[in-house]
Amino acid sequence: MAEYDLTDKTLPYLDRHLAIPILAYLTEKTVFNVDQVRAAQYELAKGTNMVDYTIGLFKELHPDEEVPAELLSKQEKMLSTYERLNLEAQAVLDVIENPEVAQSLRQDKLQNLQYLKENYNLSLEQITALYHFGQFQYSFGNYSGASDYLYHFRVLSTDNDLNLSAHWGKFASDILAGKWDVAVDELNALKELIDSRSSTTADTAALSQLHSRTWLLHWSLFVYFNHDQGRMFLLETFLNPSYLNTIQTSSPWLLRYLVAAAVLSRKTTSGGTTMTSSRVKHALKDIIKIIEVSSYQYHDPITDFLKELFLEFDFEAAQRELATAVQVVENDFFLREFASEFLDNARYLISEAYCRIHHKIDIADLSERLNLSRDEGEKWIVNLIRETKMGSDAKIDLEKNIIEINRPPLPVYQHVIEKTRGLSFRTQAIGAALEKQTAAQVPESQPGVVEPAR
Repeated sequence: MAEYDLTDKTLPYLDRHLAIPILAYLTEKTVFNVDQVRAAQYELAKGTNMVDYTIGLFKELHPDEEVPAELLSKQEKMLSTYERLNLEAQAVLDVIENPEVAQSLRQDKLQNLQYLKENYNLSLEQITALYHFGQFQYSFGNYSGASDYLYHFRVLSTDNDLNLSAHWGKFASDILAGKWDVAVDELNALKELIDSRSSTTADTAALSQLHSRTWLLHWSLFVYFNHDQGRMFLLETFLNPSYLNTIQTSSPWLLRYLVAAAVLSRKTTSGGTTMTSSRVKHALKDIIKIIEVSSYQYHDPITDFLKELFLEFDFEAAQRELATAVQVVENDFFLREFASEFLDNARYLISEAYCRIHHKIDIADLSERLNLSRDEGEKWIVNLIRETKMGSDAKIDLEKNIIEINRPPLPVYQHVIEKTRGLSFRTQAIGAALEKQTAAQVPESQPGVVEPAR
């Protein structure tokens, strides 16, 4: 499974605190050498203020060696820095948490700063102490505290650059604290900020926007595969033309998660009970076209499963790819909790595709293609017909052990719609390829707030 692991692709676009859980997960697997993974964890942790955690990793790697003096001195400096920043931040909190002050604050930040300056001698520089303390709390792993301080800072600050940095920091803090509903709100707020930047002005603005979207897509994976409705939200975001262009230009490996989300959302999209977007309703059809035009950039067993099933109509190849795809899902940090659900939905896709191109179907043959027994296959087909629109077209003859499907021909205008949609995706692919040739390499620096406080 090492050849399908995306850790080396995703880590350059993650903050070191977000990367540490991924490496910790890899230590539980046998995909890579455990000592090498722990060494990578140690190198990441050294850049944070999580001194106790770093010392623990060092002792695991070097049980017979003394803890480096630099780590011990860093621990002492961290305590003194904490006390100083805490005092500075608390002086601001004592003012803004006063009920009288809270009632006097308005939506206008400039007016609030003027009010705090005149009545409490509180300047913008002093308010920035909330940012620094929030950043420091993040650096040693107090993510809930970091989220609170960065929120208070953002409410009062008029510094656009620090506000954007605080957005990123609060988003990362909410992810690591497991506050998924709040993280979704922060994700959407960041999307609005990034999308509001004009990409038609200077080349630097376009590259900055591409850079920000690339980072945001990678960070969003933590939210989309932990929130209850995250897979639906992922389809909304990743299929947005701007973000789809970002994937095709700078991070084609994210197609794995787009395909996985489409497969995992199969039952919901077919039922149509919670859909609010036509983009999500037609996600699977659109993604198949994306795979067709983007397979030269990236492919793995998960994307190849859809390719073999819906483009090649090779059911035996699709079955083989599915067996490997399930293993890839089981070993993927973001997808590992969805292995059984992925297999279940993939079988439905095979059944639907098989029924769509055959008028008479041998239940035993279809059961074999799904790796099910005859009895399990019969139950599977019955449930499939109940849950889809095939109920009025399909009849089951249990004596002959076959399914007869009488489906009316597709109207001509529907063929035209499908062809037009295909041309749209080919146009996007050509545009992405041209932009990739002209754009500079995406910067590897990370958003500012996650830099540890010095």
